[in-house]
Amino acid sequence: MTKLFDRRRALTLLGAGLAAGAMGMGPAGAAVRRKQETYSSDEIIMAGQKFFGRTTRGLAEAVEYVFSSQGEPTAYIVGEEGSGAIVGGLRYGEGVIYYKNGGREKIYWQGPSIGFDFGGNGSRALVLVYNSSSPRDIYDERFGGVEGSAYLVGGLGVNFQKNRDIILAPIRTGVGARLGANVGYLKYTQEPEWNPF
Repeated sequence: MTKLFDRRRALTLLGAGLAAGAMGMGPAGAAVRRKQETYSSDEIIMAGQKFFGRTTRGLAEAVEYVFSSQGEPTAYIVGEEGSGAIVGGLRYGEGVIYYKNGGREKIYWQGPSIGFDFGGNGSRALVLVYNSSSPRDIYDERFGGVEGSAYLVGGLGVNFQKNRDIILAPIRTGVGARLGANVGYLKYTQEPEWNPF
């Protein structure tokens, strides 16, 4: 009888331990894991400060705007790009994508646009990446979006690009002479490509 009691007690304790462990894997546990795999606004602003050279009020406001709309990103890209348009336009860029788990990789982007858009500009871009756990999630995918530009002397712009559940939020600061609005997409790749399509 004592052996039976000990087995029941051991099984009960084992079951309670498994149930407690399963609760840690449930929604509350997922929230903790998700929190550890995302960047805070302070971390993104610091990354922007390092990349852009200093923290500007505009950068902080842009980051806060994106955070209020999308939450904390799983990755971010810092890079430089050039673009030009006369009704139809092209954009080419390169940078590095950083993941919270320490992963980082060189990344390139290119794409066409069409709209009421004239001029050219060079930009530094900080792109917040949502719902991606690896660069493979975004390689060779097209991310569409609408963009308005006002880079007359120096400016800062934000837009959102989406493909499936992955959202990219480029924050650009640039110089040049470009004014207008356009619709287009960007394709992100492991290697540089001249073909924007």
